[in-house]
Amino acid sequence: MKVPDSGQSPTPSDPPRAAKNEGSTVSSGARTEPALATGALLDRLELENRQAVMARVAQVVTNQKGQADSLLLELRGRNLLVQPAQGDAKLEPGDWIKVMRAGNELQLMSKLAPALESRIAQALAQRLPWQQRLDTGLGQLMIALSTGAKASNPIAPAQPLSAAAQAAIQQLFSRLPASDVFVPGITAQSSSAGGVGNTPGISRAALPGNLAGQVKAWIHESGLFAESRLARAPDAALPDLKLALTRIVTALLSQQNAGPEQFNRYTPLASHELVQAPLQFPNQLSPPPPASQTEPVTVGQMLRLLAGMLNRISVNQLHSQMLSNRGTADAPAPSTWLIELPWVTPQNEPRIAQLRLEHYTKGDSEENRHRKASPVAEWRFALALDLDAAGLVYFEVSLRELQVSARVWAEQQDTLRQVQTELTDLRTRLTELGLDVVDLECRRGNPQAATTKLEHRLVDTRA
Repeated sequence: MKVPDSGQSPTPSDPPRAAKNEGSTVSSGARTEPALATGALLDRLELENRQAVMARVAQVVTNQKGQADSLLLELRGRNLLVQPAQGDAKLEPGDWIKVMRAGNELQLMSKLAPALESRIAQALAQRLPWQQRLDTGLGQLMIALSTGAKASNPIAPAQPLSAAAQAAIQQLFSRLPASDVFVPGITAQSSSAGGVGNTPGISRAALPGNLAGQVKAWIHESGLFAESRLARAPDAALPDLKLALTRIVTALLSQQNAGPEQFNRYTPLASHELVQAPLQFPNQLSPPPPASQTEPVTVGQMLRLLAGMLNRISVNQLHSQMLSNRGTADAPAPSTWLIELPWVTPQNEPRIAQLRLEHYTKGDSEENRHRKASPVAEWRFALALDLDAAGLVYFEVSLRELQVSARVWAEQQDTLRQVQTELTDLRTRLTELGLDVVDLECRRGNPQAATTKLEHRLVDTRA
């Protein structure tokens, strides 16, 4: 790579293009470097001869033939325009490279493998267009359990699912909590006996007897931790949402006389709402249509539906990893978990609660960095769910040591008034737990949602 000799620096609005024997350094905004001799320019970057450093490819400028004409590198906080030598590795914006000063030139030593964050972002982008809402998919599975699968011939009657497929679906729904399970003072064992709604063969899960234990189990079995749980117990039949969906897939493929490897040929069904806002979380959606308005599907369509549901869980897993890895040494990112938690209404209709959980270690959060007192760890969570008659409700809670603050948003005025009347009781309950209630607030509407940005080549992952 050659650093061009002295020349005039283009204005920020000009494209960073270099002709042979003419060049300059270019930086964004008003930081435009003065024209310098090549050696002086490298000296200003504090590069000694034979010293190797890391640089990031910010832009590749091509000629009319589509060949790389010059590269804009980000090097030690400055932008440097260089001419690539023949034989240099093919570079693209976002690539990290190792370069070494050799006299008045920069030599390309190696191109680094994509960073973990980049690999996660690429895997995430591949799945974004193929997400299926979990509540819609669960509703369709519930219909198939009672009515069977639609036959390929439109004239033929619906065909019952195989015994293995029915058992797998029943096992899945047996783990879904009903809304009355999470009422303070009512345990899973003491709540009304029988099945979830009127679906035959489905029984309510025997969750722990305390509310905190129930919620912990609910999160643990959400599917977000499926791979880590399998790594610890590869042969166990774990009560996990993602694993339960794969067991249904295996049973349906067996009904089609197909092996597990045939699942990849099914194009996942996607939900339009998730494609419109793929990386907004929480993004509580309107309830799906009731089961009475939903048509049965074929086994093939059911497999496509399951493929989309599994993609949705994978998107939440990858999105969580990306947000947790986006920090730097100076500004570490909080550990983040984005979880969708399915539950069943008293009308036997699946719903989804969306939970965003963040853990800031000491000094991570913006508030901690500006506090004069000693920094402390902090937990934050946001919860969004649709309570049918009460409408959409959002919660944001922050816990720093023993100090807690909370905000509640409600879209309906009646719900807002009801929440306001309960704030005094909520403050009392939190105080009884030994917490110092800093702030409790209730607002109309909904909070501004956090959206992750994936820009050119998936290098910008700020939320």
